[in-house]
Amino acid sequence: MDDRLYLSDLYDYYGVLLTEKQQLYFEDYYFNNFSLAEISDNYGVSRNAIHKQLRDVELKLKSFEEKLKLYNKGIKIKVLIENIDDNIKGQIKELI
Repeated sequence: MDDRLYLSDLYDYYGVLLTEKQQLYFEDYYFNNFSLAEISDNYGVSRNAIHKQLRDVELKLKSFEEKLKLYNKGIKIKVLIENIDDNIKGQIKELI
């Protein structure tokens, strides 16, 4: 899987565990496609500081998944849902 897409998926699960600043930088870089220079200009910090924060966020997201495995469990649940009958599938989809 593309690392960028994987990190975006992990952010959906664990983004709330990051600081507000880390969330802003991550969203600007991964979702808004801002360059490091654009982000550093917007927040008045060095490009290197943004790069370091993004690297730290990537490591944190991967660490959260390594410990909690919510993303992996989510994939397994989706596979199980696809392999059960339609009546139960509909009921489960309503719950999630």
